[in-house]
Amino acid sequence: MPPAAFNKRIYTFSAFREAVHEIVAHFDDLRVASRTGRLGKPFAEKIMLTVTRVNGCRYCSYGHAHAALAVGVTETELQKLLSGEIGAFPEQEAVALAFAQHYAETCCQPDPAAWQRLVEYYGPAAARDIQAYLRMITFGNLLGNTFDALLSRLAGKPAPGSRLRDELGVLLGVFFVMPFQMLKQRFS
Repeated sequence: MPPAAFNKRIYTFSAFREAVHEIVAHFDDLRVASRTGRLGKPFAEKIMLTVTRVNGCRYCSYGHAHAALAVGVTETELQKLLSGEIGAFPEQEAVALAFAQHYAETCCQPDPAAWQRLVEYYGPAAARDIQAYLRMITFGNLLGNTFDALLSRLAGKPAPGSRLRDELGVLLGVFFVMPFQMLKQRFS
């Protein structure tokens, strides 16, 4: 049986640069979300695993599954998250999990009505926290998938629509573009 075609979302170099700019511009949001604990670590991990399931990053799936278990997410909950059964969660989590899935499926372009529902349900501060986790996990997912696209290329099966220069540019950009943007943000 031939291996499945590579069909995960990946970064082009220009999309990566935009994502780095967005991540750096909102670094404080992630710091605040993490420090305040408004969402709690188990809930944050569930949100990130929901996005990871849609984006298919094997590295993030492995790492966040272990992190989720370590902070108290049950094995049953984990299996439901990894199979996309977000309706099995209580409403106080399901609203955010549904938004996270929608966010990932729409390539970070959620419907404004869905965002408004999130804000109304959780309040502006918690909604910003959710957004911070969504940005961060999406960034990690697409980086991991871009690395896998390069591995697939090296195995003789390039990802459809991907270019070697984008794959290398993104992976090298982690060491050059990201630090440059961080310095630029700090001193501007």
